[in-house]
Amino acid sequence: MLVAASEAHAQLVLPGAAPAAPQAAASTPAKSKNAGASAKNAKAAAAPGVASLVGRPLLLNGKTGLFQISGDDTTVTIDKLQLAGEGVSDPSQRCLVDIVGEKPIQATNVGRPDGLERFEADIPACPIAFDVLNGAVLVPPQITACVFKAADCQTSPGGLWGPDGSSLVGDAATVAKERAQAEKAMGKVLQGIEALAQDSPAAANLMQDQTAFAGQRDETCRDYLKESVHGFCALQLTEARTALLETRLAEFRAQGAKAKSDKAKKKPKNGAEQP
Repeated sequence: MLVAASEAHAQLVLPGAAPAAPQAAASTPAKSKNAGASAKNAKAAAAPGVASLVGRPLLLNGKTGLFQISGDDTTVTIDKLQLAGEGVSDPSQRCLVDIVGEKPIQATNVGRPDGLERFEADIPACPIAFDVLNGAVLVPPQITACVFKAADCQTSPGGLWGPDGSSLVGDAATVAKERAQAEKAMGKVLQGIEALAQDSPAAANLMQDQTAFAGQRDETCRDYLKESVHGFCALQLTEARTALLETRLAEFRAQGAKAKSDKAKKKPKNGAEQP
């Protein structure tokens, strides 16, 4: 590992990482022209999935770091990854870790455990997983911070990575309309889960867990740049939650059908159940 560090910026060469971007590109990414792609353009460019993200600079909470990928729904390459954080020895100092190397970081598709395409990348000191949305990626909260000792920097990539928040202001009306549609879709799925809750403890638990979703969404989105104006983060998390609920509903229905089938097989022709 080679390190060139300063109080504000550290560039790390890690195995399997991408070539370094010019210093000017690494600084103040939120002001980048490319990072100013609006939600409207991000959605119009392609259908939901990796194609909607290729070549688009994504910022954590629409304001810090840099995450850029290429590839398709099968194979994804992380071309750029900058993680903003704070000093390990002095938390008052801000730092930016620029992860680079001889070859790009490969991310592996691990399926749709929660309804969205999920990819995992084994990055030294900071393994990362992310779910693909339309124009954004959602990184689950990290249990512990990623610590880059050589750079005296610790960071957490968890949260929504999307377009520069200031570029989304003009799309507030469109986002609000899509948010209403997403809320409606989520409500329909919840009705299906509620109908199964009486006979399915897992469905009942999920309904109970749903009561905390709104608060969790607000907590995740409160730091997204100008979120109170455009609501982009809330839209993305609502769509992600709907995808998860749809997946769980399909699982509950499959489990119920299997249970009925197993019960029918145990029942003899005379109608009495076998012991």
